[in-house]
Amino acid sequence: MQKLLLLLLIACLGQLKAGGQSAAEKAILKILDDQTLYWNKGDLNNFVKGYWNNDSLMFIGSSGVVYGYQNTLTRYKKSYSDTSKMGRLRFEILHIKNLSPEYYYVVGKWFLKRSIGDLSGHYTLLIRKIKGEWKIVADHSS
Repeated sequence: MQKLLLLLLIACLGQLKAGGQSAAEKAILKILDDQTLYWNKGDLNNFVKGYWNNDSLMFIGSSGVVYGYQNTLTRYKKSYSDTSKMGRLRFEILHIKNLSPEYYYVVGKWFLKRSIGDLSGHYTLLIRKIKGEWKIVADHSS
């Protein structure tokens, strides 16, 4: 009987934790919140700080694959050269999944409200914990 009660207690505690966000999920959502904030300020240099600053960073967009942090920043600056092209960014998280202690997978929608015409699409992010910080290591946005 005591074992059964202990199992029920553990199951209930697990359900309580499942309903809340883990520290990792909160950190990952903060990356996306910060990106939204910087984008909406027109600050692409700080927007990309959520990405892994490494030549192995992979960004896949409508024009193909770009590798590297600096190349990704350059791509953003070319595609969104002024605030009218950038508009106001909003993210909607559809799915966030823990793959391992080191990796998360995030699927969502992005929306740009712009005076020159709105844009929207979906994204898939692979996020990795590197030196104690969560960073986007791969981004497929379309």
